[in-house]
Amino acid sequence: MTAELTRGQNHPLPGARLEIRVSAGTPVVAGATLGDEDGTIHGVEQVAHPGAPTLPGLEVSRQAAADHRLAVDLDAVPDAVHRVSVLLALPTGGRGPARFGAVAAPFVAVTGLDGDEVASYTITGLEAESAVVALELYRRQGAWKVRAVGQGYAGGLAELFADQQLAQAHQLAGSIHEAVASGLARSVPAPPAAAPAHRPDQGTAPRTGTGGSVPPASSPYDPQGAPGSGPGPQGSGVPGQHGAQQPYPGGPGESATAGQPAAPGGDGPIDYSHPRRQTAAPPPPPPAAPPAEPGRPARPVAGDATGWSMEERLYNQVWGMFEDLARTTAAYRSAVDFADSRMEKELDQVLSDPRNRIGGQGDAAREAARARHGELVSQAREVLDRDVTQLLAEAEVVEPALPAAFARWDNPVWHAYRVPMEIPMALRLGDLHLPEADRIRIPMLIRLPLERGLWIDSGRSASLDGSFADSHEMRRLGLETAVAHAARLLAVYPPGEFTVHVIDPAGSGAQALAPLVHSGVLAAPPAQGAAGVTEVLSRLTERVDLVQMALRGGAPDALPPGLDTSHQLLIVNDFPHGFDDRAVNQLRYLADEGPAVGVHLMMVADREESSGFGPLLDPLWRSLLRLTPVAEDHLADPWVGHAWTYEPPLVPPGSQVLQQVLAQVAAARRSWDR
Repeated sequence: MTAELTRGQNHPLPGARLEIRVSAGTPVVAGATLGDEDGTIHGVEQVAHPGAPTLPGLEVSRQAAADHRLAVDLDAVPDAVHRVSVLLALPTGGRGPARFGAVAAPFVAVTGLDGDEVASYTITGLEAESAVVALELYRRQGAWKVRAVGQGYAGGLAELFADQQLAQAHQLAGSIHEAVASGLARSVPAPPAAAPAHRPDQGTAPRTGTGGSVPPASSPYDPQGAPGSGPGPQGSGVPGQHGAQQPYPGGPGESATAGQPAAPGGDGPIDYSHPRRQTAAPPPPPPAAPPAEPGRPARPVAGDATGWSMEERLYNQVWGMFEDLARTTAAYRSAVDFADSRMEKELDQVLSDPRNRIGGQGDAAREAARARHGELVSQAREVLDRDVTQLLAEAEVVEPALPAAFARWDNPVWHAYRVPMEIPMALRLGDLHLPEADRIRIPMLIRLPLERGLWIDSGRSASLDGSFADSHEMRRLGLETAVAHAARLLAVYPPGEFTVHVIDPAGSGAQALAPLVHSGVLAAPPAQGAAGVTEVLSRLTERVDLVQMALRGGAPDALPPGLDTSHQLLIVNDFPHGFDDRAVNQLRYLADEGPAVGVHLMMVADREESSGFGPLLDPLWRSLLRLTPVAEDHLADPWVGHAWTYEPPLVPPGSQVLQQVLAQVAAARRSWDR
């Protein structure tokens, strides 16, 4: 079933070899750019256009046409490429339209080599723009997706390239238009004064996967032949065109049906429109299955993402939900900001005239401005609510299907828990949500093994629900959160492959640490006092040094016998009590060098209480991922600028799931040690 995208939506791509079909109703220039993670183009050699139509994994048309077919092989693009942007532009210097608002909305579809559509997008809302980024194929977590962009530029290709940070934007835009102009003059002669007889098949037949009755142009990545073996200029109906669908069958001067002569002239002008081309957006295809409820889309499916296994598909689906929520919320905030600035501008214009400041005319103008503001915000909210409802329906089917490593503690999957034999690809450290979409929670998944340690901030904080926790309560909650994280890490690793150490200098965390101590999953009782701190830190620091030397020397088998090679987690409670400058330096060393050799750090501390170490502590603070034992909006998202609210994965009150899981981990470890 084809995914009909709207602006900003994305969809996973099923394969690397694709075809992008463009129908514009008027001759347009089709091209593509290869960008990095930020979408930046690093040179004109990363732009495929009519003057240079071929790049690794990409080929575009050589001239302007109403219909195009672009061939894409994502496996062949360079590894540094993370975005493939498909762009359309109106030719300049001719008698054609100068803006997209004067023509039918362009239609873009991504298809497989078999012609089946994967996703489609009708680019609506264009007015004065003469160039537009239609689609974006982007790499996310090792998989490729397509996103509907629809970003238009009134300044044409020059403005589009400049927005993608291309230094030679104006020169490249000029050379593209020159190449297109010469190509049009060479390949499109003046129409004769005669028209063919009426064609019985002309009309508005629905668009099919292979373009109706028009034979598909060969792709340069044709599965039936070698790459680049498609028809060249001699095989194409339009001279000089390669790999592009013609604006009408046969080309100028040829018959619509192969082997038949063109109709004689004398009956009127030639109709150059495609006999199968629709001037309006195509109707939506019938759903493959009836919707779950009247008026709602079909029910989502868990694991509906790319991946080699169900675990990988669910991981990619969760991150896709995160991206979708971030994008739709950013669009809503942008729309609200626009409505605010527009109302402010309109009010300024009204108040700039002293005659309108007092009286009925000024009041009416102010009410009209506020009404337009309310209408814009209401429309944006409707779109946000629609997208959130769709994501909520997806979350309702994804959450029960998550494996234990991805699931909340209240998920029934923990009742059927068994100690795994393989390390999962990720771990759930909590939930994320945004204030505009408080109904939905996105799992916060972190890849394993951990690339950085954790700092559970036990400082005094006012939670988002208005309650206030004092320092004693926050320390207790912080250590309980750390225990929940440690238990989850122990539960998802195979027996004997994860070891937990605890430093509790003053013994203040005995109650919170009881599940770990009583179950027997700790390597040793929690270390107390300055001597215990020194002994544990020295042992783990020595382990990091030995493993580093063995790896750098290319002799991992030369480690001392009896050295524990499992992943190590050190939980530090009540910091900085019992620590001196040397111990803090050892902590910094473990935080910086430990993750690369399987030693991870989890601090439970108040940042303000630890400030006595001054600059000595700052590198340690920056190197760890800060989490909180209460809900707090502190996680910054540089992608769209959101501050996500983080909620820790606490065990439900009264639940015995933590003790049951740790008992199984301890039993599996005893069996493994025998």
